[in-house]
Amino acid sequence: MTKSLRTAGHLALMQALVEARRNSGLTQQELADRLGRSQSFVAKIETGERRVEVIELIEIAQLLGVSALTLLGPVEAALQGRA
Repeated sequence: MTKSLRTAGHLALMQALVEARRNSGLTQQELADRLGRSQSFVAKIETGERRVEVIELIEIAQLLGVSALTLLGPVEAALQGRA
């Protein structure tokens, strides 16, 4: 197993998170406020500087009004292309 930062799956997750946040109409700051975290926490996840834990992913998905499975769909698709 390779490290997860900057892999095709990680890039797909980052893109899915950014898209879901934008579709929800929230800024990074607004999402951070709802998470009780700093804006830089959200930015680091979205730019790939920080991994997102499974529980954090579920919490973020709930706050964005999407299923965590929806966010994981693009990750799974990206990983299927891996040989």
